[in-house]
Amino acid sequence: MALFSNIGPLIRRSRVLLLFLGAGILTLWVLFFDSHSIASRVQLMAERSDLTAANAVLQERIDTLEVMLSRPLSEAEIERLAREDYFMSRPGETVYSVRDER
Repeated sequence: MALFSNIGPLIRRSRVLLLFLGAGILTLWVLFFDSHSIASRVQLMAERSDLTAANAVLQERIDTLEVMLSRPLSEAEIERLAREDYFMSRPGETVYSVRDER
C-alpha cells in the first residue's frame, strides 16, 4: 500500500514536466520550424524592404520619363533619336554600327 501512495505526486510532477516540455517544443516549433516562423518573417521583411527600395527607384525613373514625354521634341532631337536608335540616315550617307564590347 505504501508503494501506491507515492504514485499520486509522481504522476502530478510528470504531468507538469510533460506540460512544460510540450510547451517548450511547441514554442521552438513556432519560432523556427513553422511556415510562419520568426526566421521566415525576418527574411520576408528584408525582401520587402529591398523591393520597396527598388520600387522607389523605378517610380523616380517613371516620373522622369513622364516629364520627358510631356514636353514636345524639337527637330534636332527627333533627328538624333532616329539616327541613334533606329540607324536612319540621310540619302547618300553610309551608317556604320559601332558597338561597345565591354
